[in-house]
Amino acid sequence: MAKTDGNFYFQRSGLFWIVTVTLSMSYYTWTVFWSEAIPYERLGPLGSLTKYLVDNHYPLLHYGWWLAWAIHFFEAVVAMKICSDKGVGSLKARCMWFVQTFLFGFASLGLLIKYKPDHLSKED
Repeated sequence: MAKTDGNFYFQRSGLFWIVTVTLSMSYYTWTVFWSEAIPYERLGPLGSLTKYLVDNHYPLLHYGWWLAWAIHFFEAVVAMKICSDKGVGSLKARCMWFVQTFLFGFASLGLLIKYKPDHLSKED
């Protein structure tokens, strides 16, 4: 959507961040919940590190996984507040920002923070 339509402003996160966050969180989920199915020896240094963490620090990995999703949820709630402050009034746009920020975190929230709606930039 165009920046002039502040009521329905939405911008998709960059492909780099979508792929990076998706792969990272998927691997982290795989490590926490299905660690016995990981082919550690085929993953080189990443496999060695993962094996070490699973064998020696599994509770930290498990709680860290929940913390990561809690942080993403908090960022999504913050996105809702920013939408309200910047005049993004469309329910559909707000839901899109919430879901995108929940899934991709600051890669999405950063775009919303940078957004300068016309009615706010005139006041500066």
